[in-house]
Amino acid sequence: MKRTYQPKKKKRLRNSGFLSRKKTAGGKKVIKRRRRKGRKDLTASDEFRKKRKRPRKRNR
Repeated sequence: MKRTYQPKKKKRLRNSGFLSRKKTAGGKKVIKRRRRKGRKDLTASDEFRKKRKRPRKRNR
């Protein structure tokens, strides 16, 4: 049986990323609360920004 939660990075970023949070009044409140609490990661996009590996520049 297939489980309910099938994680997708792109979908998670679109739903709960920084820009989508800033679009709505409720999302702005979420960011405000997390800043006040002192959270290192305010949104899902902060989490992925740290882990993303950028391709190295190759000198030819």
